[in-house]
Formats: sequence, C-alpha cells, structure tokens
Amino acid sequence: MTTPAGSGRGFGSVSWWGLSPALDLQAESPPVDPDSQADTVHSTPELDVLLLGSVDGRHLLRTLSRAKLWPRRRFNFFVLENNLEAVARHMLIFSLALEDPEKMGLQERSETFLEVWGNALLRPPVAAFVRAQADLLAHLVPEPDRLEEQLPWLSLRALKFRERDALEAVRLWDSRLRHYLGSRYDARHGVSDWDLRMKLHDRGAQVIHTQEFRRWRDTGVAFELRDSSAYHVPNRTLASGRLLSYRGERVAARGYWGDIATGPFVAFADEPGTIPLQTQPVTAGEITQHNVTELLREVAAWGRARASRGDPEEQQRSEASPEPGTPAPTPESFTVHFLPLNSAETLHHKSCYNGRFQLLYVACGVVHLLSPELGACVAPGGNLIVELARYLVDVRQEQLQGFNTQVGERAQAAGFAPQTGARPSETFARFCKSQDSALGSTDPAVEPGTPSLDVVAQPLEASSPAPEGLTQPLEGGTPHWEPCQLPSESPGSLSEVLAQPQGALALSNCESDSNTGV
Repeated sequence: MTTPAGSGRGFGSVSWWGLSPALDLQAESPPVDPDSQADTVHSTPELDVLLLGSVDGRHLLRTLSRAKLWPRRRFNFFVLENNLEAVARHMLIFSLALEDPEKMGLQERSETFLEVWGNALLRPPVAAFVRAQADLLAHLVPEPDRLEEQLPWLSLRALKFRERDALEAVRLWDSRLRHYLGSRYDARHGVSDWDLRMKLHDRGAQVIHTQEFRRWRDTGVAFELRDSSAYHVPNRTLASGRLLSYRGERVAARGYWGDIATGPFVAFADEPGTIPLQTQPVTAGEITQHNVTELLREVAAWGRARASRGDPEEQQRSEASPEPGTPAPTPESFTVHFLPLNSAETLHHKSCYNGRFQLLYVACGVVHLLSPELGACVAPGGNLIVELARYLVDVRQEQLQGFNTQVGERAQAAGFAPQTGARPSETFARFCKSQDSALGSTDPAVEPGTPSLDVVAQPLEASSPAPEGLTQPLEGGTPHWEPCQLPSESPGSLSEVLAQPQGALALSNCESDSNTGV
C-alpha cells in the first residue's frame, strides 16, 4: 500500500513551492566589506544573490522580513526559473506581500497569500483578487515606464523581448492522483498516512498533521482557512503548459503538473517555537499561517516605504518613527531581477555577471545546472547553498545519499568546497567558493549535462497517447520546460501567461502518461 518508492512521480514536472524551509539569505552570505562593496549611487553596501529554481519567493520574503537584524544593505535578487508561469507567480506573490495595508489588512493578506501559494482551489473573493492582479500585471509588463513607476522593485530588463512581451490553473488533481496511485487509489488514505508517518515524519516534518495531509492529498487544499465548501474555484496560478503525445502528434495542454506527494507544508512551518505557548498550534497549517502573518507584518514596512515615495510629508513621518534598531527601508532598497529562462549556462559570458554574486542558491530540481560555468558567476569567497531532496517522499534513503554525493561532486567541479564550521543539515548543503578556483576545472566523476537524479529531474514530454477529449490544446502555445535546457524559441509569453482567460483553464480530466506517471 505504499507509494512507488523511488519513482519520483509525485514530484511532478514543474515546481510551485519549495521543499525546504525559508532562509534568511543575509545569514547565508559572507560578510560584505562596506568599503569595497559600497554602491556609489545608493551609498549602501550591496548584496547580490543568484537563485535558480527557488519558485515561490520564500527566501526573498524571509530575507526582507529580517533585514532589520542586519546593517543596512541594498539587495539585488537575480531569479532564474525554468518557465514563465513561475515568473508570473513570483510577481503575483510579491505584489500581494507588498500590497498597501490600507487596501488589504494583514489578516486578509496573510490568508490570501496562503491560499494562492498552496491551494489548488480558491474561495471566489481570492480568485477575483488573482484575476484583478493578473490583469494589472499583464497590462504593466509591456509598458516599462508604468511598470517601473508602480512596481519599482521589479526588473524585467534581462528577460528576452519575446519572453517579456509574450508573459500568462487548471485543476487536474483527482486525475493526477488516480494515475499516480494506480491500484492503490481506493486505499489512498492508507498510502497518505504511510507517506506522512514513515517518510515525512521520519525526516523531520513531524508538525504535519494527518488530517491536513490527507485533505491536501485528496483535494489539493492545504490551507483550509474557511468552510471547506468555500473552495471551488481553480487556482489559475498553479497552471502550466506541457507537450503531450496524442495520436502521434505533439499537443500543447495546460494542467496541474506540480507536486502531489509532499505538499506546501515545509517552507514556513519551521519555527513553531516562536509562537506563544497559550496559542500553540497543533498543525503545520496553523504554524504556517502564524509565521506568514508575522513575515508579512515585517515586509509591510517595505511596502509603506514604497507607497511614501513622492509624498514628502508621509516619508518624513515614516522616517521619524522607525522601530527600535530598524533601518528605515527605502523603495530602492531591493530589486528582483528576472533572468532569461535558458541562461544558466551562459551567464558567465556577460561581464556584469562574471564573479558578481556573493551567494548562489540552487534548488534540488535544478542541480543539474550547477557547473563550472555557473560557478564562475560567484565571487571568490562567495557561498553556495544547495537544497537537498530530504522531503521528496518518493525518494528512497539510498537515493537521497546518492543525490547528496552528486551535489558534493558538482559543487567541487564548479569550484566550491564545503563550508568550514557549517552547521550539519539534512536539508541544505553549504559550500564556499575557493579563492583560487578557475573556470574550466572539471571533475571527471561529473560529466556536463549528466542529470543529478532522475527522479528529481523528470522528463516532461509524454510518450503515451492521451485519451480522446482529455487534453486541451493551447491557443498561442506554451513554453516547453525540460530538465536540462529550454528550446531556443518559447511561443508562450509573460503577458499571455498573466492574461490567460479563466475559461481556458477548465480541464476536468488528465491524460495518461505511463513513463512519467503524470
């Protein structure tokens, strides 16, 4: 009655949430010399971070929420994803987190954040908010001047024009689940309990409660903040495109191709000890709601500073009453730069990126992109953080160990060595850039392009035909996501991703794919 161990089918072919706790990236970065790193424009030391496959913005939000614990520093977050839907979702989540508190209160903002972030179904008011924000962003993306005026923290300049000009959820949950479990579907609660207790709990995620995990496995609703009957509108931010083989032809279809095995419980449920004992929650959902509410409370300071720009009286009031020990944030204190989708192997060719970053973060699903060329983008003495596959329930213990070994080999080939004195962790591997590392040094044990772990980097093209009527072709196409590289031409665009009509997102069934388990 167990899920097929080692298959990796539950991981899906696209990631929508991280499989590790949110990090404060300042705590993971080497100290910055204010004299050598001072920005002449902002007169503030800079921290440049490159993130591959971080997918949900959790590390960026945690870093902003804890900025008051550190000396003032300007952040440049460079985000590289494998599909335009992830870029659009980043934009939506950040615009929500920085929403004007007078327009949306903290509790409403927190609940909306959780539902958009982790639920396959939304309440109608939340779905209406998503539609409104998506329409706004879709109109801003093609107009750089308006975009910079209204979202000064966002930079799309590095995106290729076809990606930027062309930037746009289908609920296929039960069909995905039926195919994933096969003959075990009727015993899915037993399978769910086994995966939770024998895998996630054994690997440290004891805060996840049986009932909430079962509910998510059954319906895709991880955070039930209202009556269950309120959740019936598909979360279109979790939709992505995929090429399928149908009657001998490639067919583009939109659907939910993400995780149906682990769930979005790990990212923000890592600090239950910060909650007062008299209100101590008992589920991962309650812990997550508390931690996200506190995180958004801190991040709201950045939104207030942005809103006060151009209003001298408001700005003076804001600067006159900062919290004790809190450096007053400014609208220019951080920027999120989105990089071209297929640029991981070519970034080092541009002098502006070569040796620039003090910190490189690599998610477990894109470890195959860690290479000497990517390592050349990290400054000498810079740090590397690699997310491990600890919370992938389909992966056997021996596969986890093999994955960790390959991470070490790839990091060494890229010019990194294990951090001296780094705290032991089963969730992240931490490395430091060698001072004398040079581009082109390779480890014979790691060949360029070798997948780091087959169950983590699943092939996305289905080879078995889809049953008639169970796929929906995409109008205008969709980006074709692959583990190792993207095609040079991506017909889907950011505006199209954001402006996807609601009617085009209704698929009731899922095609069969015997090779990928989707």
